[in-house]
Amino acid sequence: MTWFDKATLLVTGLTALYMIWRFTQDLRSGTRPSRSALSYITSFAVLLVSGLLLIALGYGVLSHPLVVVVASLIPVTLSAGLVAEYAPVQARTYNIFAVVGLLALAVTRFAGPRPLAIATLIVVHGVAGLIIFGLPLWLAAQRRAPGRFAWVGVGGALIGVGGIALAFLKAGKPILSADTIFLILAPLLLAMTASFAAGFLGSGMPSGRS
Repeated sequence: MTWFDKATLLVTGLTALYMIWRFTQDLRSGTRPSRSALSYITSFAVLLVSGLLLIALGYGVLSHPLVVVVASLIPVTLSAGLVAEYAPVQARTYNIFAVVGLLALAVTRFAGPRPLAIATLIVVHGVAGLIIFGLPLWLAAQRRAPGRFAWVGVGGALIGVGGIALAFLKAGKPILSADTIFLILAPLLLAMTASFAAGFLGSGMPSGRS
């Protein structure tokens, strides 16, 4: 890992830390539903810790099964927060999927066959990524959220690209070479976090939601 990567990850971590503070303010003021705010706080906290681990231990830490499971909390909790805030009727069903998906990830990572572990990772990340990508774009298009909330969807696209690239790399069928993936990973994480920040800041609670 280069010093550029470490500096980029540090900026990513500082951005995540700021977003944790902002969502904590939303939680205290009631600007957002408590379940959503807590989900967002969890997601950015895991992102912060993941970035610090990468700085301290390098990209080799990504091969550890526990790191893969913990990192999956980022898209899963973020998508759960979006569903709870903007599609509360579906929140219970999605929460069941999220819990089952994370448990399946943990089991297959430590005890399951490798192909099943990779398939589980792709399904869980794929569903969460589609929600993070599609829901903000739809809400912005329907004017149920400010137009800049669409930036959350851009962040969802970026996290999807990164997650799928790493999943196929671990499966031994890389879309890009390992060198290329690790070359762009730190800037990709920063762009993803900045997109989430741009979308969430000032979005508040959408009008017309009970």
